[in-house]
Amino acid sequence: MQGTISNPGPRKSLPKILYTRLLLYFPEFIWAVVGAVWVSDNSVQCEKTVINGVIGTVIASWIIIVFTVIGVVIVFDPLGGKKTFYLPDGVSRNLESSQSGQLLYNVKSSATRVWEKRIRLLCCCIVQDDDHRVAFTSIAELFRSYFSDTDLVPSDIAAGLILLHQEQDKMENCPKEPEEVLCHSPSSLVTDDLDVELENAAHYMLFAAAAYGWPYYVYTNPYTALCKLNGDCCRNRPTDSDITGSDRHNFHFGSILKITGLQYRDFIHISFHNKIYEIPFFVALDHKKEAIVVAVRGTLSFEDILTDLSADCEDLTLEEVLENGFVHKGITQAANYIYRKLINDGILNQAFTIAPEYKLVIVGHSLGGGTASILAIMLRNSFPTLRCYAFSPPGGLLSKSLADYTKHFIVSVIVGKDLVARLSMPNMEDLKRRIVRIVANCNRPKYQILLRGCWYEVFGGDPDDFPTELDGRNQDALTQPLLAEESLMVHRSPSYNALEEEPHLNSPPQYPHLYLPGKIIHIVEECSSRRLCSSDIKYTARWSNETVFSSILISPKMITDHMPDVVLKALNSLSQEHRSCLSCQTREYNPSAV
Repeated sequence: MQGTISNPGPRKSLPKILYTRLLLYFPEFIWAVVGAVWVSDNSVQCEKTVINGVIGTVIASWIIIVFTVIGVVIVFDPLGGKKTFYLPDGVSRNLESSQSGQLLYNVKSSATRVWEKRIRLLCCCIVQDDDHRVAFTSIAELFRSYFSDTDLVPSDIAAGLILLHQEQDKMENCPKEPEEVLCHSPSSLVTDDLDVELENAAHYMLFAAAAYGWPYYVYTNPYTALCKLNGDCCRNRPTDSDITGSDRHNFHFGSILKITGLQYRDFIHISFHNKIYEIPFFVALDHKKEAIVVAVRGTLSFEDILTDLSADCEDLTLEEVLENGFVHKGITQAANYIYRKLINDGILNQAFTIAPEYKLVIVGHSLGGGTASILAIMLRNSFPTLRCYAFSPPGGLLSKSLADYTKHFIVSVIVGKDLVARLSMPNMEDLKRRIVRIVANCNRPKYQILLRGCWYEVFGGDPDDFPTELDGRNQDALTQPLLAEESLMVHRSPSYNALEEEPHLNSPPQYPHLYLPGKIIHIVEECSSRRLCSSDIKYTARWSNETVFSSILISPKMITDHMPDVVLKALNSLSQEHRSCLSCQTREYNPSAV
């Protein structure tokens, strides 16, 4: 409770106390083993109340020990003070500092191995093969480069997010997104085009949500879903040639049928196969819109999370496409997998043989939206009339040239302050800098920030006006970093250097700026409300620009705005409002219809 986040001096003796306390876990572990042996001895004759008390104590002891070990393995940084040896990459090339360069290399390798072990521990429940090992190393490199230059613990980050949220709320004079930029003038032609796209998006969002299978159906129908699925588990059982992957009791396929309203004969191919870089999808005939729909599932498993986190950049080179550029590596490999299935296995040929006059539409939400976008780029030359609807796709997806190219055939739909739509390595670096800046400049103890922040997030009220070290400083001094801020930033990370330093010739930066795909529809609430479960929310939609999503906004709804049911609810609300307006206009011009 003493000092501040950047001034640990008043609590400098605490680490010694923590290490001493940690040593006491060894006798506690032995005592817990003795307790377990005593509990398992049936010959002990004691009162039942005493035995139950001892059993409860032994169980509690083992729970504490297990969580302590997990916490130490995940949170404890074995590198410790070695982080101070980190140097920019250019320094290690100096021949006179070969010893320092070797030390830097050893520290970086150690940090990568530490992160790789942590990731393996978190993903211990999945079978690990060569693809997983490559992904673990790639993700460990990303985490190492991102966290290597900071000396922040999770509670520091939580305090920084709370302070940023309150600062952001102070700056907002209206519920609209800050610095909202429209791509077009509000002409009637643009409005009509927006209404058409919103109606199409509301229709195809059902397919994107259905790709999640029974988890989404149970989540949106918690009281009746299991009964309905159990009643249909033995009906319309697909044959082995129609479906790949595991679908025990036909729950996934039954949920897809109920969500989309289609018949079994409308499905060309369904895949529930799920590995890293290989995500489920289905191909179906949509007779209402006369379209062949390819729906790609979003994140729903550990393998999907590994695909999301494989955020390195790679070149996308396609024949007859001039706008080649950088793309998200993990999502691109997922798109390649589906592309091979659709083309090499003849799935699309089979679909167009059945319905040759139909158009091709590719849809997906979250990871599925990003995969659908890159898949649409791959199929664009073969199917010029192709359309793609990406719902809440990840922000760090396409380079500027590819993003501009996709505006002719891809529509992205973003709701509110969706975090995923703003996720990219440059945006994460910007967020880290903002957290360090605001945490280092706050003069309040961390426990006060967290307690008052939790009260503000739950019950609302006015943002706290925390005094900071910036108060009273002149304008010239504001441009200089504080010593406290420099103490939290050990050095500039490689990903941050890539943003500001000019790249070498023929050597792209490690994390260049990547953008959302296609034209962007941004849906926001008309009136801000702190109630997360409000049922009478009204939405407004507008064409937006990728620059609006160049910064991560902190809000209690930054996660809920990404959920597929929230996106579907917003689109249905706007679509119904548009239909009601058209009905009113028809009655005004046709009095006999009243």
